[in-house]
Amino acid sequence: MRALLIYCHPNPESFTAAVRNTVVENLENAGAEVRIIDLYAEPFDPCLSAQELAAYEDEAVNCTPVQSHVDALKWCDTLVFVYPTWWYGLPARLKGWLDRVMVPGIAFLMPDETHSDIRPGLTNVTGLAVYTTCGASRWLTFLIGAPGKRTILRGVRAICARRCRTSFAAHYLMDSSTAQSRKAHLAKVAAKVRSFAGRPEKKQEQPA
Repeated sequence: MRALLIYCHPNPESFTAAVRNTVVENLENAGAEVRIIDLYAEPFDPCLSAQELAAYEDEAVNCTPVQSHVDALKWCDTLVFVYPTWWYGLPARLKGWLDRVMVPGIAFLMPDETHSDIRPGLTNVTGLAVYTTCGASRWLTFLIGAPGKRTILRGVRAICARRCRTSFAAHYLMDSSTAQSRKAHLAKVAAKVRSFAGRPEKKQEQPA
């Protein structure tokens, strides 16, 4: 497994950082090669410029401003997103990463004479995971529609490999969380990652 982890949080001491560390540890323990893109540490500019928009469909140049990110995207077979859910959605910097890096010719193929709709470009990605935190409760998040989760696990998944596996875990009511709830959530994330990264055991042959 070649896992690209997109991490987005401004506070290096946050609980989200603890989630990231848990994810990385368990991926590596499962034998995965992990690369991390820390959008705040870079820092990554989330704004799609007028120049980038003008060249958006020009596959010869549209990767140039974000070439290192595109190279990492092409390298991986697994995409993992670790971020806090703000206003039920993605942090602006993470949304901007999707805007600037998921360009035509890489993330998806544009319509043409024989195709009326876009087609998947991330066919190298066979695994997609989201590990997040939410200030709101589970029921309120679902009532609103969980747009952040939908963007990645439905929108991004639609342009990945056909049978792309997914994994998701969220700590809801983060603002009223306790040491116990946070510890339990990290254990849940660890179990989710182990299952996500695991390989089915080979059946042992029965003695004749």
